[in-house]
Amino acid sequence: MTTETRGSAPDAGAARTYDVRTYGCQMNVHDSERISGLMEGAGYVRAVDADAADVVVFNTCAVRENADNRLYGNLGHLRPTKLRNPGMQIAVGGCLAQKDRGDIVKRAPWVDVVFGTHNIGSLPALLERARHNQEAEVEILESLEVFPSTLPTRRESTYAGWVSISVGCNNTCTFCIVPSLRGKEKDRRPGDVLAEVEALVAEGVLEVTLLGQNVNSYGAEFGDRLAFGKLLRACGDVDGLERVRFTSPHPKDFTDDVIAAMAETPNVCHSLHMPLQSGSDQVLRAMRRSYRSEKYLGIIDKVRAAMPDAAITTDIIVGFPGETEDDFERTLDVVRQARFSSAFTFQYSKRPGTPAATMEDQLPKQVVQERYERLITTLEDITWAENKKQVGRAVEVLVATGEGRKDERTGRMSGRARDGRLVHFATGDLTGIRPGDIVHTEITYAAPHHLNADGAPLGHRRTRAGDAHEAGRAPRTAGVSLGLPTVGVPAPLPATTGGCAL
Repeated sequence: MTTETRGSAPDAGAARTYDVRTYGCQMNVHDSERISGLMEGAGYVRAVDADAADVVVFNTCAVRENADNRLYGNLGHLRPTKLRNPGMQIAVGGCLAQKDRGDIVKRAPWVDVVFGTHNIGSLPALLERARHNQEAEVEILESLEVFPSTLPTRRESTYAGWVSISVGCNNTCTFCIVPSLRGKEKDRRPGDVLAEVEALVAEGVLEVTLLGQNVNSYGAEFGDRLAFGKLLRACGDVDGLERVRFTSPHPKDFTDDVIAAMAETPNVCHSLHMPLQSGSDQVLRAMRRSYRSEKYLGIIDKVRAAMPDAAITTDIIVGFPGETEDDFERTLDVVRQARFSSAFTFQYSKRPGTPAATMEDQLPKQVVQERYERLITTLEDITWAENKKQVGRAVEVLVATGEGRKDERTGRMSGRARDGRLVHFATGDLTGIRPGDIVHTEITYAAPHHLNADGAPLGHRRTRAGDAHEAGRAPRTAGVSLGLPTVGVPAPLPATTGGCAL
């Protein structure tokens, strides 16, 4: 490949454009917001036409086997574009980059930059260095350079925001590669979390989701095992914050004080995503999941006793090495007892570097597929039955974008109820309903994965988040310091903006 393919200096006065393409979990989605904030802080602008971007950034996932195939397939599709446009640059970050490191450039030599999960903040400098040196830059750190929340962020939503309370994970699940890619758990101080929440609310955000690989172990690093429940209650004191969610808790660390905080704090939503993975105690033991099905169901019983309207969702893996038919039936038994409102389901796939990848009794694909199909059938029967219980109920919907793929054809709009269920609603005679607004409506129909409300809305409240969406103004947070070095251009002094600095 000629040196020209590494990117040339931009035309004088012409801002280079970027596009970020995200795979994987909510952590990656939030990291991509930070990547966008960094790029714009370095003078790039978001590409109107993603296919014509000067810089394409892949933020990758490594949890599933097809993540590798997907990345390299997409890189292959970009190669002709790059050959036609020598000034274009391609960067690969995220968990797969942390795992594969320099192998990415060996397999796809037209990639310009590879960066890991611990050094997102280096991306603009790495792009510039690759352009200057006319060679690929690979930089993977083994620990955090700066806590991600110190980085500038370009938020994707005017009404909802992610807030990291911790990064990394201290668990040792045998199927999971995340701890080796994200590192040990590192907690933010509660004051720093709340400062970011308040900054978002000042920008008009109505809903925040607290993020961590294991949110309810939050506080272990600074010696307060009740810190997560306290944090939920503190969010209840943030004026203007209407909804608080969190993901994901681990059953082994789930404590009664968190249930009490959920039930007693008005803006904390009665929705809980708690991964089950398997209903078989034998499989849970092999997975190194340090709880058993009885404890898991006991937590659900306590949650429903405190919040009868709670919607509970989960993750389930089918076909873990050594899983017997009896083990699988035990998973179905727990599913029937738990009455989940929805579930993310996965067929086990080997991940190199995990203990489970070398375990004996790897199951044939056809056995896993057949069990997976039975699980889906059982889950859909349950989720449909649970959704039917919502018919006739009045719900509060936070109007969203991108949730209803058929809205244009049906004339509906869509959003999420407080319990997290997806609602497609008719607007009736009301006009001017915007994403970020609140609509009250009554459920008229239930499907396994969504609800419809086809009567006239019971009410519509315009919000500051709706105003921001109408104005095309996405929240931008400049980063909340933890006393660690920050990156990017310093904010101008004196600050003249109200709320969060733009």
